[in-house]
Amino acid sequence: MTDHSSSADGAGEGWPSQQPAQAGAAQSGAAQSAQPGGRTPGPYETPAPPQLSAEAARSQVAAAWVRVAPQANTPPGQMAVPSLPPRAVQPAAESKKDQREQAKAERKAEYERKKAARKAEYESKKAARASRKGGGTAPAPVASAGTTAPTAPTAGADRSAAQGTPAPASAPAPAPERSGAKGPDARFDVPRPGGRLPSNGRSTHVALRATLLITTCVFALGSCGVTGLVIGRSSVSVKPAALAGEDLDRYRLTDFPVQSAAVFAEEYASLCMTYAPENTDKRRAALARYTSSGVDRDCGWNGKGKQQVKLASWDGTVEELPEYGKNGRYLNIQVTYMGGRTTTLSVPVYVKDLAGASGLRVVGNVGEMPLPIRDTAPALEKPEEVVDQELSAQLRDQVLAGYFKAWAASDTTALTRFTTPDATPAAVSGLAGALTAPVVQEVQALAPEGTETGKKPTYTQGQAVPARVTVVWGGGGGEDAKSEVALKRSYRVTVVNTAQGWFIKDIRGGVMDPTGGRADTPSAASPAATPASGASAPPAPSGAPVPSGAASPGLPASPKPAASQPAP
Repeated sequence: MTDHSSSADGAGEGWPSQQPAQAGAAQSGAAQSAQPGGRTPGPYETPAPPQLSAEAARSQVAAAWVRVAPQANTPPGQMAVPSLPPRAVQPAAESKKDQREQAKAERKAEYERKKAARKAEYESKKAARASRKGGGTAPAPVASAGTTAPTAPTAGADRSAAQGTPAPASAPAPAPERSGAKGPDARFDVPRPGGRLPSNGRSTHVALRATLLITTCVFALGSCGVTGLVIGRSSVSVKPAALAGEDLDRYRLTDFPVQSAAVFAEEYASLCMTYAPENTDKRRAALARYTSSGVDRDCGWNGKGKQQVKLASWDGTVEELPEYGKNGRYLNIQVTYMGGRTTTLSVPVYVKDLAGASGLRVVGNVGEMPLPIRDTAPALEKPEEVVDQELSAQLRDQVLAGYFKAWAASDTTALTRFTTPDATPAAVSGLAGALTAPVVQEVQALAPEGTETGKKPTYTQGQAVPARVTVVWGGGGGEDAKSEVALKRSYRVTVVNTAQGWFIKDIRGGVMDPTGGRADTPSAASPAATPASGASAPPAPSGAPVPSGAASPGLPASPKPAASQPAP
């Protein structure tokens, strides 16, 4: 068998020694001579393909490349060894740092793309506005966002270039989107965790944060202010207002419990002035509960005679008790006996606890004093009054007669026919049958101020007019229902002019005496009735009739009824 690697065949002629071609040929022949199973193939058998290792295959490829490549006139010793192709090595797994760098590069590229898109959109709008102003054709945009937007190389592209693999073709950049686009294709930028909102929502985010900050500050300041006010008010001691001594004397103000002491003195005066021989021991025991040890235990009574008190009441007179200062007072108690005589007792009272009105005690003997002095009441200085006789007669016959009948019986249904909707409670309540059979004796309706005497007054709708009314009640003023008692009473009635007529708005009792006079001056007809000094005359019996034409107590002499006077 011929050795193909020998120089005799010329296969290796012209090649330097120790060339890879020779070694490769030898290795190839050795590989071809060896068959699986250890046997040599026959002359007509096709040999099986050799099983080469990776190093052998690389050697064969290198040898074939050397044979095919053109040879230069270079000495064999200076010929360069051809470089082998790089080994196929699996790329190593990316580290977290590379991933972060890659994400950063991608975000930067996206930012640059959006920036270029916004700039292109701005340029196109600017060119369109300029063309509209100039009336010409708008120039074409300089460049599209997808062709001019610079894109930063990513970390993956750099690694692909380093490994010799072609980088994937980049997809065309999407068309720029308007920030105000709406619909299913509209894009919404969502910030990364911890990042900021996009530019179109940043102002809203800043305003929200500012509002929250201001609201928190306002609440904090308000809480501090309220706390300061509470602490300040609680730390300031409020002193009660005090009056000077002259003010206390002027307005008769005192810390002495006058009301409690007056009730205590009234009870003692009633016991002191009521006596009878058969009740001596009981009276003495009752008086001992009010007096101190040095006070007369019989209250000045010698044990003879009888007397009974009908009424004992404080007349409002107070005198300081110098021995006890602010804890003692002299109180005047007015006593009326069953026989009709009235007198005044001065009772010294001591109070131990002024704040609690406790510890009361009569600390001295009583003294009898005259009644308060009467005096003359001055005449009233009032302008001349004009009485409307026509209105007085109309009110007496058409309004007041029916009104007083319903008012005496407290007939609410009938009272609604005579009273206004805003009438006072006194005008719509009535006497509930205490008096019956009213007879309106006199009515004096006063004309408005400024009305001249002799002229007919005029009234506007809704105008209120005062009227003095005298009513005689009969058949119900005494204890006996069948008695023929006649009682004359005076009232102040306010009537209102309406479109339907005159209606009553208010009623009050009592009428002033315009003439005045001394209250306890007796009439000239009975000089013997003058009361003794210090005692008041006994009141006339309630059932005594009033003479016709005589003035009743507290009322002027009744003039002739208005019905008998001619109408103006």
